[in-house]
Amino acid sequence: MSDIASIVRSHTMAIREPDIPERRVVASLYPTIQDAVDYCAGHGGGTVVVPEGSWHSGPIHLSSNINLHVESGATIEFTSKREAYLPTVFTRWEGTECYNYSPLIYAKDCHDVAITGDGTLKGNGMDWWDWKTDQIGGANRLYDLAANGTPVEQRKFGTEKDALRPSFVQFVNCSNALIENVAIEEGPMWTIHPVYCEDVIIRGVRVESIGPNVDGCNPDSCRNVLIEGCRFNTGDDCVEIDSGLNEDGWRVNRPCENIEISHCTMIGGHAAIAIGSMVSGGVRNVYAHDCTMAAVERGVHIKSMRGRGGFVEDVLLENLTIKAVRHEAIRFSMFYQMSTVTPKTTTPTKLRRVTLRHITGSGAAAALEFAGLPEEPLRDITLDSVYMTAGESIRSSDVLGLYMRDVQLTSEAQ
Repeated sequence: MSDIASIVRSHTMAIREPDIPERRVVASLYPTIQDAVDYCAGHGGGTVVVPEGSWHSGPIHLSSNINLHVESGATIEFTSKREAYLPTVFTRWEGTECYNYSPLIYAKDCHDVAITGDGTLKGNGMDWWDWKTDQIGGANRLYDLAANGTPVEQRKFGTEKDALRPSFVQFVNCSNALIENVAIEEGPMWTIHPVYCEDVIIRGVRVESIGPNVDGCNPDSCRNVLIEGCRFNTGDDCVEIDSGLNEDGWRVNRPCENIEISHCTMIGGHAAIAIGSMVSGGVRNVYAHDCTMAAVERGVHIKSMRGRGGFVEDVLLENLTIKAVRHEAIRFSMFYQMSTVTPKTTTPTKLRRVTLRHITGSGAAAALEFAGLPEEPLRDITLDSVYMTAGESIRSSDVLGLYMRDVQLTSEAQ
């Protein structure tokens, strides 16, 4: 096992699952699911059981020592009425801290918190997706506030004018968190979004949501995260690793580190596994292995742009199968152009020490693209046992240290 794999697994294997008291509270016996959660939390915690059937809900705020268990055959359908998600809560929205509409499921400053079961969480995302264009003004105002150093408490959003879509499930500053087996459908924006969390397991989850910016899972300035055995079909990146946007990411200065992604299936959307572009706090120690990717725009996409700063380092991508992708099977680029807001500086991102090992694939427009900046080249990229068939083999510019061993790139007609 390589050093990166050993380092990451030493952290993820040590994650302790939530310690949930044996108490069980059946949500159907209370006026709302939130009432059941509050009762259970007020009595020391336990499992709130949502039984078979269709249940309608506003936002659900979890507490420490609570497991929201959605049984097989149960569906929680969340309202799309904006006013239900007020008052605003502290959040990180596309890498910038503010107060905004509550996520559909939210937990802050909690320990030992879980969402489990074979049931379904349904977000009515189609009623939110047209905000993609409506939120541009709000996104720019938020970025201006952050760049100018406005205190977070004064960054107030959650209005129709500042229409920032919330995440579906967001845990903020939580530890020993578990999301297991549930199906999550049609979220407003990012689906599973742990922020500033430590020791997180996301296992066996099924995400089906093909709206704009509806990523599957976004660890954001977290430590020790295991994502395993999940299936993602998304409208954006299936798994994206972030650490803050530009000036606000530098201010917070919390890297995302010790992230393991294993035995997942990714179909649809922009990239199966993405790092960035919000890497201003840095990303390190990422181990992705034994995953299958198909019918996405790109298999692996490490992306940033001038103005992000930060770094990406010590990444191992191993035993990946990448089939029928629209663009590059694997792309590392510092020329990302899809940012919601335009950076106010030209600070470059540092990318170094990334290894691709035992990668197979076919059907891509191009197998590999590595594009650094003239002022900040990509450094130390290793290809070991890479076998791919694609329209083009490799594009490379501004890379210092590109090492190849047993690489077979075969051209095919497109």
